[in-house]
Amino acid sequence: MNKEFTKLTDEQRRQFREEGYLIVRNALDEDTINRLIEAGDRLIATDERVNRHQTSEFYDGFRNCIVMDDAFIPLLTNSVTLPLVIQLLGSNLQLSTSHLIYRHPDPPGTPDTVRRPGWHRDGGRTSFDLGQDNYPRLGLKCAFYLTDLSEPNSGVTMLAPGSNRLTEHIEIPEGETDPETAIEPLLNPGDCVIFEYRTWHAGAPNFSDITRKCVMIGYCYRWLKPLDFVKQEASFVDKLSEIERYLVGEEVDETVEFQPEGGVNPLNAWCEKHGIERDRHGH
Repeated sequence: MNKEFTKLTDEQRRQFREEGYLIVRNALDEDTINRLIEAGDRLIATDERVNRHQTSEFYDGFRNCIVMDDAFIPLLTNSVTLPLVIQLLGSNLQLSTSHLIYRHPDPPGTPDTVRRPGWHRDGGRTSFDLGQDNYPRLGLKCAFYLTDLSEPNSGVTMLAPGSNRLTEHIEIPEGETDPETAIEPLLNPGDCVIFEYRTWHAGAPNFSDITRKCVMIGYCYRWLKPLDFVKQEASFVDKLSEIERYLVGEEVDETVEFQPEGGVNPLNAWCEKHGIERDRHGH
């Protein structure tokens, strides 16, 4: 993370708390977008099955993609989004998931009710183990979109604002496909949507003639197990900066004594520099 500082506004904090998402425009520049598309295209064109997440011929991608091409690594400390994440969750963070997703166009005749995937919450088994009524705010995703989603039915991730606060399964009216609050954001290449794991979301149909390309970087608290890795390979960790190593769950000091505070956290220095509370309960 460089020296830039993205201040979270009071309105953004309110929206994220009450609606469960934020739209951040121009989080990526054109050169970064091109590098990410080149890396994604190379991976999708392979026959690699390790970490592949392919649910159909229309939905393809890779989990833990950050280790599969160096182009994905800078997303972890993106100077626009990571400051917002820290101000929303606090500094006791780690990478939870990195997910490359390609949503290919649907064939002619596909009904506009298709959702790939259907309406769901993130967070692995959290809602199964704790129940919908006991699901706290544990993490979020930064969804970086690389292609033009400025028209409806281009395969964007639909959201149900306010569903992050639900204490029961989301309700979809009889005969309908989506909950009443559902929205379909219209986005440009380089825009990012930050959304809570608890926010219900689904994939809109893609009736365009291009593949929707996206990389989602998820963050959670360090006392949780990441979703798509246990421990990253040393050959990958050796490439990373101190903050990047910390965010992939590696210790960044050699203290052997027990440390109740969790040890050295390089994000705390950033918080101190910018006058930001490092603990979310301080917000």
